[in-house]
Amino acid sequence: MPADRLVRFSITVPEDLLNEFEAKYYTENRANRSNAVRSLMRKYISAERWRCTDGQICATITIIYDHHLPELTRNLTSAQHDSGDVIICSTHVHLNHNSCLECIITKGNAEDIKKFIDSLENIRGIKSLNVNVTADI
Repeated sequence: MPADRLVRFSITVPEDLLNEFEAKYYTENRANRSNAVRSLMRKYISAERWRCTDGQICATITIIYDHHLPELTRNLTSAQHDSGDVIICSTHVHLNHNSCLECIITKGNAEDIKKFIDSLENIRGIKSLNVNVTADI
C-alpha cells in the first residue's frame, strides 16, 4: 500500500497572521510552509485524541520533586509499578541537592496514561509536572 497521498488545499487567513506565522516557522528552520502546517495539524490531532481519550498515545511526563520529603520516593515508585503496563522507561537526574527531575516515557491507552498522571499529581512533594502527548498519526 503506498504512502498517504498528498492533497493540496487552500486557506484564507488575515495577512498579519500569515506574516507572523511565516516569520516564526522560518526562524525554526522549517523546510516550507506545508511542513509547518502538517506539524500543527498533527499536534492538534494528538491533543484531541488525548482530550477525548480515544486510541493509543505516547506521552512524556516530566516531573521535578523534592527527594527529601518522607515517603515521596516510595509513593513515586509505587505509582510507577502500578502503571508498569504503560511505562516504557524513565530517566532520573539530580538537579541540585534538593531537587530531582524524572522523565517518564509512556505508551498505551490514553485513559490508562491519564490515570497514571492523576496518581502522580496526588503525590506530595512533586513541584512540577509537565505532559507532552503524541498520538500515533
